[in-house]
Amino acid sequence: MIDKNVVKGIVEQWLEDKDYFLVDVEVSPDDKIVVEIDHADGVWIEDCVELSRFIEERLSRDEEDYELEVGSAGLGQPFKVPQQYECFVGKEVEVLDGDGRKVKGLLKSVDGNTFVVSVTEKMKVEGKKRPQTVEVDHTYEMDKVKYTKYLINFK
Repeated sequence: MIDKNVVKGIVEQWLEDKDYFLVDVEVSPDDKIVVEIDHADGVWIEDCVELSRFIEERLSRDEEDYELEVGSAGLGQPFKVPQQYECFVGKEVEVLDGDGRKVKGLLKSVDGNTFVVSVTEKMKVEGKKRPQTVEVDHTYEMDKVKYTKYLINFK
């Protein structure tokens, strides 16, 4: 079986001096290799082809037969690495927290392992009879949420 760390090392070699970042590398027991990369401005197919060829030049099919798939992290898929959070600051996201509560709002900021989502909520405001719509900031830790993903809007 092909070693995941070997593939990861090859990908990291290709990523040097590029604005792309590694999202995930998976190697199945039957040697299907799936590499996901991302970029703040999106991923170009030509770059996926270039990375695929770069990997193939460094792995020997004589030693082990494998299937290779190189692509971008899916747009509606949950974030896997901190760089994805940073790319989507200022955009609408959906968060499923550790308690199972789903929140939709604007990804306001990212700092290390924490991120802030600004959510519009109706709350009772002192001195007002009816609940008012207010912006509330929710702070989360990346490793304590079940998922965070970009909300695709077709408006």
